[in-house]
Amino acid sequence: MVRTPLTPEERERGERLGRLLRAARGGRSMAEVAAEAGVSAETLRKIETGRAPTPAFFTVAALAGVLGLSMDELVTHCVLVGV
Repeated sequence: MVRTPLTPEERERGERLGRLLRAARGGRSMAEVAAEAGVSAETLRKIETGRAPTPAFFTVAALAGVLGLSMDELVTHCVLVGV
């Protein structure tokens, strides 16, 4: 399957999501947060570094729940910034 290349805006949105999740994780280990959310540490690492700029909704929702972030916070920080 061939994916459509991401736009610069989509990449920036993914980078904002990664920064927000990394900040919310604080001093907790990547492995701990990933395990609680039911995702691999590699998946979390890719999201945090922007290498996975369009993660699945349920992955983001699980991480947000573990980190105490609401979906409204994610939308406000990641989508509405710069609009």
